[in-house]
Amino acid sequence: MKISFDFEKPLADLQQQIEKVKQAEDKTKVDMSATLAEMEEKFEVLKKQIYSNLTGWQKVQISRHPERPYTLQYIELMCDDFIELHGDRNIGDDKAIVGGFGSINGHTAMFIGHQKGRNTKDRQYRNFGMANPEGYRKALRLMKMAEKFNKPIITLIDTPGAFPGLEAEERGQGEAIARNLMEMSVLKVPVICVIIGEGASGGAIGIGVGDKVYMLENTWYSVISPESCSSILWRSWDYKEKAAEVLKLTSGEMFKNKLIDGVIKEPLGGAHQDPVAMAGTLKKQLLKDLKSLQERNVDELVNERIEKFCSMGVVVEEETTDEQPQNVVSAQ
Repeated sequence: MKISFDFEKPLADLQQQIEKVKQAEDKTKVDMSATLAEMEEKFEVLKKQIYSNLTGWQKVQISRHPERPYTLQYIELMCDDFIELHGDRNIGDDKAIVGGFGSINGHTAMFIGHQKGRNTKDRQYRNFGMANPEGYRKALRLMKMAEKFNKPIITLIDTPGAFPGLEAEERGQGEAIARNLMEMSVLKVPVICVIIGEGASGGAIGIGVGDKVYMLENTWYSVISPESCSSILWRSWDYKEKAAEVLKLTSGEMFKNKLIDGVIKEPLGGAHQDPVAMAGTLKKQLLKDLKSLQERNVDELVNERIEKFCSMGVVVEEETTDEQPQNVVSAQ
């Protein structure tokens, strides 16, 4: 089991004890199977207890796990074949967004998603999953291609935000994202969006307008990251855990507030614990929705998509506390 975070330390300690008992058993040839069984049972109980009561910040941490499956890994595990397409036909090919036609159990679909890297070199190559304007324009080009050939679109979202550099703004970052929102809302093919990791701000929503929008269990979706929210409201990163709670950014809160259509359960401990099982669960959900959405009338599909997003945005003022600044609102 992969253990990385402070809240997982009790599991790490118990796992270490189990390993020591196994080593002692091998060395002394004394049967310790009863002791091991008891410790392993305790480990499973503790694991369920910890992962069933995660805070918002702890889920943010899991969503950023470096071994968590990314877009290309999901495509590899779910698709029978995949042809990646490149470039926006204007500036260049943004490596932070990948896309192309893939076949999933005989159904051809356009897959588009953010891609992060596993090591320093790859993270730089992928720009840490932060797309430039040409990334969003490439995504739109591929969506229009899918519409032309009457193929559904599946987007996999995992980004800390759109790239905030000066050069991105000069090339029209805001315009590129805004155009995607407008164009995605009226695409005449089914669109399914899934947040598979981080879902931050315009970087996420730029490929996030769909007939079905899902979040994996240990992901987050918000207008701003907890760290940035803490910096703005409290002038310090020290309140990032508080910010994560105030933002209501977890999958459960987002579903409760009717901002997504459902939550896809992850393996206990996170998608990185068993990527194959996670891909299987996601594939099952996608196939179910592809079947139902492709049977729908196109005009009704578009009208319902527009209505769904237009109905979002009600806010409720909360009472202030000593630690919480005034005029804080939470989306409902």
